[in-house]
Amino acid sequence: FDTSNIRVTKILIHPIKSCKGTPVQQARYTLEGFEYDRKWCIIHAHNNSVVTARQLSKMVLIHPRIVSGSSLKPDRLEVSFPENSGCEPFSVPLNPGEEEVCRLRRQVYYNLLKDIDGYICESLSGRSPSTILSEYLGCSVHLVMKGPRPRLCPPTSRFPKLDVPSYFQDAYPFLIISGESVAAVQGKAREMIGSQGVGEEWTERELEIERFRPNIVIKGAGAPFVEDIMTEMTIASEKQVVDRATSLARLVSKCTRCMLPNVDTVTGVRDNAVPFKPMMKFRKGLDPARADAPCLGCNGIFTKEGVMRVGDWVHVRQTGVV
Repeated sequence: FDTSNIRVTKILIHPIKSCKGTPVQQARYTLEGFEYDRKWCIIHAHNNSVVTARQLSKMVLIHPRIVSGSSLKPDRLEVSFPENSGCEPFSVPLNPGEEEVCRLRRQVYYNLLKDIDGYICESLSGRSPSTILSEYLGCSVHLVMKGPRPRLCPPTSRFPKLDVPSYFQDAYPFLIISGESVAAVQGKAREMIGSQGVGEEWTERELEIERFRPNIVIKGAGAPFVEDIMTEMTIASEKQVVDRATSLARLVSKCTRCMLPNVDTVTGVRDNAVPFKPMMKFRKGLDPARADAPCLGCNGIFTKEGVMRVGDWVHVRQTGVV
C-alpha cells in the first residue's frame, strides 16, 4: 500500500438511520460521529424496536436533508419521498425545544444493547411524521430523535474498555471505506456473472459505494482494503502535518456485512446476489467474532472534535490488524 497519497473523496451524512445519505463537501464531527449523522431513526409503534432497510428496503428512498434556517424558519430536517409514493414531505426542527416537538419520551430498544432514549418527533406543520411514515412504510411507526443520555459503543477485541458515545449508528460513530475496495468487489462480481445468481447486467453496471453506507470514502492507496490495516490516522487539509504524534481517529473493528448493500439506492430493489455473494468469495472470515460474515470497510471512533472536508489528506499514524 502507498499510504502517503490517500485523500478523502466523499463524505456522506445519513440523518435518519437506513434512509438516503447526502454527500457534503464538509462536515463537523464530535465524539458521537458526524453532526446529525444517524441522529434520528424510525421505530415500530407497537414495541419501540428500530426499523431498518434490512426489513423494509424502500427506506433507502426516503430522503432526509439538513436545511439551514432563517429569521422566519428554524434550522430543520426536511424529509421527502419518491414522487409516486403519494406522501408529502415534512420538516422537524434540528434542535427542538422540549415543548415544541418532543412531546413523548420513549425508550428505544436496539441491537440487544442497553435501552437508548429518544423523543418522538412532531412536524413543524401539517400531518405528523408518524402518520406520513406509517403510510409510506405500510406499518405503524414513529420518527425518533436521539435523547441526551449517552449511548456507549460496544467493546472490541482491540478496545475492551471502549468508552465512546454514539447516536443510532449500528455500533460506532463512523464507517470508512476505500474506493479501491468497492472496485475490487465489483471486479469479483463481474468474474461471477452467470453463476450464483449474478446477472448479466453486472457486466457494465456500477456498484454504488452508497450501498455500503459509509461516512468517509477514501482513495489513493493504489490497492484495495487499505482500511483493513489502518489503526490510527489524522485527516487534515495539508499533505504534510507538523505534529506527527496527533491522531483524531482510530479504527476499532472491521464492518461485517449483511444483505443491506444488495439494496439498490436508486430503486429500493434488493439484488439476489450482488454484492453479498461476491464478498463471501474473498472477504469472509476476517472478523473472528463473526467468521461466517463477509467484511468491507472499518468502523471507527473520533478522539477529538473538528471539521473534515472532501480533498483532505489521510495521514496514517499507525498500522496493524483492525
